[in-house]
Amino acid sequence: MRRPLNYVYLLRFLRLSWRQNGSAMAALRPSTAPQPQDCSAVTFLRPRNSFLGLSRTSLGITRIYGSREKLGKFEEAHLRSLGSNKSDPTLRVEASRDSAGLAQEITNNNKLGVNKIEQGLDLFGEMKNRFLSFKRHKYLENSEHFEKLSKAQAPKFMVIACADSRVCPSTILGFQPGDAFMIRNVANLVPPVERPSETNAALEFAVNTLEVENIFVIGHSCCGGIQALMSMPDEIDRSSFIRNWVVVGKKARLSTKAVAANLSFDQQCRHCEKESINQSILNLLTYPWIEERVGKGVLSIHGGYYDFTKCTFEKWTLDYKRSNVDKEGRRVSIKDQAFWC
Repeated sequence: MRRPLNYVYLLRFLRLSWRQNGSAMAALRPSTAPQPQDCSAVTFLRPRNSFLGLSRTSLGITRIYGSREKLGKFEEAHLRSLGSNKSDPTLRVEASRDSAGLAQEITNNNKLGVNKIEQGLDLFGEMKNRFLSFKRHKYLENSEHFEKLSKAQAPKFMVIACADSRVCPSTILGFQPGDAFMIRNVANLVPPVERPSETNAALEFAVNTLEVENIFVIGHSCCGGIQALMSMPDEIDRSSFIRNWVVVGKKARLSTKAVAANLSFDQQCRHCEKESINQSILNLLTYPWIEERVGKGVLSIHGGYYDFTKCTFEKWTLDYKRSNVDKEGRRVSIKDQAFWC
């Protein structure tokens, strides 16, 4: 069995300490302490904090009474064990390989860590440049506008969009600070009023406090949330946050399955992406204070669909008077449909 090198170095350190400090430590022994006639005292220096960088006065002293001869034999046994390991060429080869492998692993890990740090710095360096550009060309050139925004906001739009990183409404539609009160979630879904969520809270604030004039539900192509909705089993996995959320669009899924059963899965998903927008529009009308304002004509509800594979945009508006908002047989009628390409 190989002995760790630390044992040998410790024994040498202790022996050297005893030789150098034996006479000095003798003065610290209590005069009344009994000393066995046939035993010699060996003094060990015990650091209170660390072996390194401490003066002698900062070291604690532990005295172990025992035979110097036994200590010598103990050290000799460890040195003999070490010597036998050194004489074995197999062990030397294995140790050499292990050391080289460990050194290479440490080097690779260090490079990986440095690369990650550099990548992180690059990402935030680019972000810093974009922020400074915004400050220089938008904020400072429109200081009066931002001064007004610091006191209050009065957006015209409440936008409900997908959380997908490829479909930022501000980038696509050019919303500027103060233009739109926005919430983004998976698959741009609006739950009915009886299902509380952060979307409900955002709607209440936007409609009742900010008194927005337009609610705009925006969907998009290649939506992962809709793909999850269309592919999930009939029995919902309650342990999945995603499935527990996208089930809000279950009616859109059922409608799609009914009219597009003969289409491919991708085509069904594309149909459901638009159908779920209209389902969310109908769900908006389950909120009494939204339906009341829509009925009075002070609030309009719109749908939008962004196809980022072709960079086209479809827009339509709810025709409230022609829509059926009853619980049974609900359907949405639209008007003012437009296609931007």
